[in-house]
Amino acid sequence: MNVTLLAGGVGGARLAHGLDLALGAAPTGKPAPALTVVVNVGDDTELHGLDISPDIDTVLYTLAELNDEERGWGLRGESYATLSALKDLGEDTWFTLGDRDLATHIVRTARLRRGEPLSAVTAHLAAAMGVRPRVLPATDDRLATLVDTPSGRLGFQEYFVGRQHADAVLGLHFDGADAARPAPGVLDALAAELVVLAPSNPFLSIEPLLAVPGVREALATAPGRRVAVSPIVGGQAIKGPAAQILESLGHEVSALGVARIYADLVDVMVIDERDANLAGPVADLGLTVHVTDTIMGGPTGRERLARELLAFV
Repeated sequence: MNVTLLAGGVGGARLAHGLDLALGAAPTGKPAPALTVVVNVGDDTELHGLDISPDIDTVLYTLAELNDEERGWGLRGESYATLSALKDLGEDTWFTLGDRDLATHIVRTARLRRGEPLSAVTAHLAAAMGVRPRVLPATDDRLATLVDTPSGRLGFQEYFVGRQHADAVLGLHFDGADAARPAPGVLDALAAELVVLAPSNPFLSIEPLLAVPGVREALATAPGRRVAVSPIVGGQAIKGPAAQILESLGHEVSALGVARIYADLVDVMVIDERDANLAGPVADLGLTVHVTDTIMGGPTGRERLARELLAFV
């Protein structure tokens, strides 16, 4: 079975891990199923002269089982001597970078400056970390998520980390998207038997992927089963500002609101058991509805949810 996950953020990384666990146990003598994770790059940034891809790194670290589970991002057992030294030298250190995490960014930056595309650099990092699935950036080209707020247009990391996503989101702009091209393998991956939209933020993680020309169209016409997992449970986001953005952009803050956004792109909507009362209205959109416990927690919960998704094929 070939499976493709569209992902960003902690929710996307955790479901990627669950799918890897569920797919990795191939029967002896049979080829292992293939998992491709297509990752948002709209929040990529440059700090201290280094190219940083936060969503790609969160996915890689989680798949490699190196991530800090408590925070949801970064590396477990991290130290911050370099960050402290940068602060002593008068540098702004509002964006936390651990010492081991910096090694990832140094390797990425060096390879990009030698002319390697981001997709090739990501493949190198994945192999070095022992990551089994194929991890692809949505595009090798520059794409930056910009956030319109009452204070003006902000870069993604300024909005999300610097200002702790406290500003109301009035609109989003994906700078560079029009000229971007899908990274090699992305469109082919959308022809998988199962394509899953992770319980990632629909606006900050999934929409930048779909803004790359050709990606939305490939998903809308994908031949396999298309499934989305709601990041909204009981009217609240599992993590991050998805609920606030739904409200500020005029959408219903619920799994139904998310289903309306994805209705033309997927066949199945997975909602949490706490939202079982919304199954009927979601089905009225023409979607198959699966009600389950969508809170993944640790590896066991991730694999359980992943196996339920795989059952749709």
